[in-house]
Amino acid sequence: MVVTAPRIAVDPWDPSYGTPTGEAGLQESTARLTIDFELPGDRWKPLDPPSSTWRPEEVLIVDGIRRVDARVWFMVDGEPAPNLGLAASYAAGVVRINGRAQLSQAEVRRAILTACPEAEEIRAPLTSYPIIQSAGADPDALSLTLQQQMRDLELLVAHSTRSSDDDLLLLDGPLRGRTTIPRTVGYIKTHHAMYLPTELNAVVADLRPGQRTPVFTIGTTWSRHTWYIKLPVVSDMPWAGVVRCECADSLPRDEAFRLADATTALLPGLASRAHKDPRAPQNLTPIGGLEKLLRHRLGDPAKLHRGLVVATRGDS
Repeated sequence: MVVTAPRIAVDPWDPSYGTPTGEAGLQESTARLTIDFELPGDRWKPLDPPSSTWRPEEVLIVDGIRRVDARVWFMVDGEPAPNLGLAASYAAGVVRINGRAQLSQAEVRRAILTACPEAEEIRAPLTSYPIIQSAGADPDALSLTLQQQMRDLELLVAHSTRSSDDDLLLLDGPLRGRTTIPRTVGYIKTHHAMYLPTELNAVVADLRPGQRTPVFTIGTTWSRHTWYIKLPVVSDMPWAGVVRCECADSLPRDEAFRLADATTALLPGLASRAHKDPRAPQNLTPIGGLEKLLRHRLGDPAKLHRGLVVATRGDS
């Protein structure tokens, strides 16, 4: 019997960044699906954006980053254990694309996230860390509070930057909690769940760069319309270069399809290159540049940590 050697495909992502399908691979989802929102399941196929696809006057790409500068502890008289706090920096910015890409706005915030009611602002030599109360005291709850603060800042910069009724707003990450913003799409570059049944996942694997799947609807704790897009990539790995976009499920069908076609026409031209970005092509070039700028604006973490130590030395 002749044994055929298996074909080999290399994941284009730098392994130090994990994998676009998550470290545990794609997990089967229990989400409610409406497969036939655009096409019945038995008619699913890769779709090309039509020549009449909407081309927005400008595209706004919003992203945020966060970093824990130090863990702090609040010792309250009469309490048996100290209260944890996260001294954190977070930022959000907007890249505006209307012929060329340029930074439109960037905002940096700092805070201490804690559930300690008695906690007070820390005034460090370089900056101050006001208190933001968290609903929970454990590290996961504090991290979620930090993430929510970053997302709130993303919304702030997004709203303050929009000036056109013919723009497209692309938010890096899921659209949850941000579905009321018009002409807005969530951009998900890392896949953790296998939403589609096996026979329809084959359509995703068959996508060529610049094609998308039909739009379908996902229902978990919240509902959204969603679709997969293939970006240009040099790899035979089935899901290489595949991203997922989503929009509000309250949108009319035609508007959801308009956003799906617009993003399918737009995103391949913004895809990053492997020699410039270890998460290419999913980490879009404007997002990579914005993240780099925001990290710089967060400041030197070592200096901020030392500043917190100096500011609290008299309280220990």
